[in-house]
Amino acid sequence: MQPIVSITDVSKTYATGFQALKSVSLDIHKGEIFALLGPNGAGKTTLINIICGIVRASTGHVLADGHDIISDYRQARFKIGLVPQELTTDAFETVWATVTHSRGLFGRGHNPAYVEKVIRDLSLWEKKDSKIMTLSGGMKRRVMIAKALSHEPTILFLDEPSAGVDVELRRDMWGLVRSLRDSGVTIILTTHYIEEAEEMADRVGVINKGEIILVEEKKALMRKLGKKQITLELVKPLDKVPEGLAHYQLERSADGHELTYSYDTQGSRTGITALLHDLSEAGIRFRDLNTQQSSLEEIFVNLVRERP
Repeated sequence: MQPIVSITDVSKTYATGFQALKSVSLDIHKGEIFALLGPNGAGKTTLINIICGIVRASTGHVLADGHDIISDYRQARFKIGLVPQELTTDAFETVWATVTHSRGLFGRGHNPAYVEKVIRDLSLWEKKDSKIMTLSGGMKRRVMIAKALSHEPTILFLDEPSAGVDVELRRDMWGLVRSLRDSGVTIILTTHYIEEAEEMADRVGVINKGEIILVEEKKALMRKLGKKQITLELVKPLDKVPEGLAHYQLERSADGHELTYSYDTQGSRTGITALLHDLSEAGIRFRDLNTQQSSLEEIFVNLVRERP
């Protein structure tokens, strides 16, 4: 299946000599939610700005729904909606006026019914006649999304969409993003809220120091790189872990009442049976145990930490 966004050997070096991107290649599938994760300065926003035609790449090329973003700029840009990090809206315009105006900028015909649907879907209808300057930060973020959707794009970029949005509005936004995906819109988002990617994404890409270091389906990534932990609640507290158990690399809680053992879910043997046997031999008894899967955030932090 042809990707809806195809990025090939894209690099960007600024006049200062700083290389923001280093030969990035990436395909994004039609109808997916793709989360691009990376620390500050990793190149996320630069990559999005290149795809959207805001920044020009030093090398490489990008296709948006089959249209080259340079040689066929108008058609490529018509396919894309962008919600940037910065809240750049017309402060003295009303919500209705600014969304309608954005639609017209892309040559879309007058369609009040569609504009109304977008505004209602974003829970902005009661604010439709309010000036942008009177809205909260969270509401302004919703207006930015409405503007990006005004011309009915098939590809939507959300650059830190939950910045400045409270938890309740964030969850509403997640629901909106899923409904957009279900309607056929491809979503590419960058986020500092890794639980956002864990909640919504179909695939995850990790970028660090201008390079894509991993692209994987979210579930497969967590299965392959995730670790599980088993925590044992002890009958009697331990002052220290016996030397005979050192090879298990057990973590003792501060009060000595718990031991935690981490193991690779992909290993041929977890070592749990041997651990329980050796604990019994050492006279260490436990009253309860529980297991925990590592989160996407832990996986991400470890991936970035391991890169030189």
